[in-house]
Amino acid sequence: MSKIFVLGGTGFLGYYTTKELLSKGYEVKTVSLPPMPAEDLFPSDVEVKLGDINKMSDSEIKEMLSDCTGFVYAAGADERVVADKPAKKFYYEANVLPTQRLARLAKEAGVKSFVVFGSYMSEFAEHMPELGLKDQPYPNMRLLQEQIAFAEGEGSMTVSSLRLPYIFGTMPGRMPLWKMFVDQIKGQPVYPALQGGTTMVTVEQVAEAAVGALENAHHRDTFAIGMLNMKYQKFYQMIADALGQEDTQIPAVPFEQMKPTYEAVDKQADEQGKEHGIHVVTTGLMQTKDLYVDPEDTKNILGIKDHDVIASIKETLKKCVE
Repeated sequence: MSKIFVLGGTGFLGYYTTKELLSKGYEVKTVSLPPMPAEDLFPSDVEVKLGDINKMSDSEIKEMLSDCTGFVYAAGADERVVADKPAKKFYYEANVLPTQRLARLAKEAGVKSFVVFGSYMSEFAEHMPELGLKDQPYPNMRLLQEQIAFAEGEGSMTVSSLRLPYIFGTMPGRMPLWKMFVDQIKGQPVYPALQGGTTMVTVEQVAEAAVGALENAHHRDTFAIGMLNMKYQKFYQMIADALGQEDTQIPAVPFEQMKPTYEAVDKQADEQGKEHGIHVVTTGLMQTKDLYVDPEDTKNILGIKDHDVIASIKETLKKCVE
């Protein structure tokens, strides 16, 4: 029986990845930041260590990984952070440097497959250059994170990256990150949406993709996963419905109407010495596009099953409202 190390196993994605690994007969060990979100989160045979892996020595980490064949990197900072300028420095230190060190140590410890949980921003940075995402702090450093992890694995460790989109689901002891969207729409008579859309998955599908990548990926593979494509207008309407706000209007509006507001938010951050991971103007421009993914591109190779994404969205929003 193989043993897999999951970094961030008590987090949202790590928790479901751990559950999926257990269901497939793997043994699992994890290091996660304290505290535990809930008691009895995992069966007793899951090796759980609470602490900051970045404060552990190289020898401690290699010893911990010595009996593991796989590593899932389910940690890091996302684009919601408004960091001190320059934000690229923040994301370099939060996402790139730790990944480089842990990929190197994993290879030295004999790990054979290393999976990075990345962002679908990397996918559109590469394939929609008109958005200018390659120059934005968060996607710029996500792309570098992938390349450095790939480089560390050369020769003896398969490294792959899951480029993850909007993810839905709930878990014990944690409030879904979508609560921030719910709070923005709560009590609003009008909440405008731009004319584009995004792709979505359930957290169970992310876990299935992670196991599929551990088992089937080739070195330097990147997988942009998405199982349901949806307009932002429809998603915001689902939030209003979850809030019971039958009279809230969700009009689709042109980017130029919203651009001055976005520019003002970016200017305010700049004046405060801060910078968004993706500038708000750029986020708005992104939301004029259909950032869609074809499920068939990854479904079979990664073994992603059909799940009811709409039901998962509703369940997630219900928990945010409660």
